[in-house]
Amino acid sequence: MPEAPHGVRGRTVLVAGATSASGHAATDALIAAGATVIAAGRDEARLAPLGALGARTAALDLADAASVEAFAEQVDAEGVRLDGIVHLVGGWRGGGGLTGQTDADYRALEAGLTALRHVTRAFWDDLVASPAARVSIVSSTAVARPLAGGANYAAVKAAEETWVRAMAQGFAKAAREAGDPLRAAAVVFRVRALAGLEDDLAARVVRLWDAAADEINDTVIPLGD
Repeated sequence: MPEAPHGVRGRTVLVAGATSASGHAATDALIAAGATVIAAGRDEARLAPLGALGARTAALDLADAASVEAFAEQVDAEGVRLDGIVHLVGGWRGGGGLTGQTDADYRALEAGLTALRHVTRAFWDDLVASPAARVSIVSSTAVARPLAGGANYAAVKAAEETWVRAMAQGFAKAAREAGDPLRAAAVVFRVRALAGLEDDLAARVVRLWDAAADEINDTVIPLGD
């Protein structure tokens, strides 16, 4: 039988893309719940308020493989092991119908998927070994109903969801092959627009560690409904 969850207290969680409003809310909520937070983003000055909250900050480009690998090696050398990743790297670009879906916009949006791939690969061993790993992303209702003017955005979000579902299967496979109960879960939060729902997202992120992994692994959780 799966082990009972014990909450987020004492866990170490990486908030990737932490300088956004949702990143601030998630960092604050996780620290208040007793977690150790590593807040990562590109801009050191914008990370400073998160440091003031009590987070460890890391300024790096998460879409750059070498930077992420070096960061993971540094964290590993310090004996720090992750129990979770909250992936908030992304943004919105769209408009102009299908013919207005430019390559420049696509490449900018794709950085979120690239960062997700880099970070989850770099810390995969930590997550599999954790007694309670949780990985979450914020996706969009556009995945279920893509529009021509947001085709680039919907395509990238669909790819991110696919990556997370593959992680969920990987967690289940690793547990099964080791003869262990499932302790890790990868989930998708799906929202039409995140503005105004940052605190709700943060609270739901914290509660991921209150649920059994087998109950939430490979699930889509709607926000704002």
